[in-house]
Amino acid sequence: MKDFAVIETGGKQYMVSAGSDIKIEKLPGNNKAGDKIAFDKVLLLRAGGKTDIGVPYLNGKSVFGAITKLGKRDKILVVRYKAKSRRLKRNGHKQPYCEVKIENVA
Repeated sequence: MKDFAVIETGGKQYMVSAGSDIKIEKLPGNNKAGDKIAFDKVLLLRAGGKTDIGVPYLNGKSVFGAITKLGKRDKILVVRYKAKSRRLKRNGHKQPYCEVKIENVA
């Protein structure tokens, strides 16, 4: 079985392995493509046939990656409608994201 980890970032959990690409919520700060990042909120780690489970996180374990792309997702349409009064309000929203290539699961 391939080594993998479950990390938490942006309030969501992701199962990652070395070489995988993930789209996550935009990270705080001035990040740009090529920056190295470390995820220290590791919930589960499987390496070398041994599985470690955190309560809630594993101490001293990190997952390392590099930002490959910053962008915005497709536009979603938010509609508020009030029946009988013919009131309709439309808003669009594009959620920013970071695309990260996982380099090392340690």
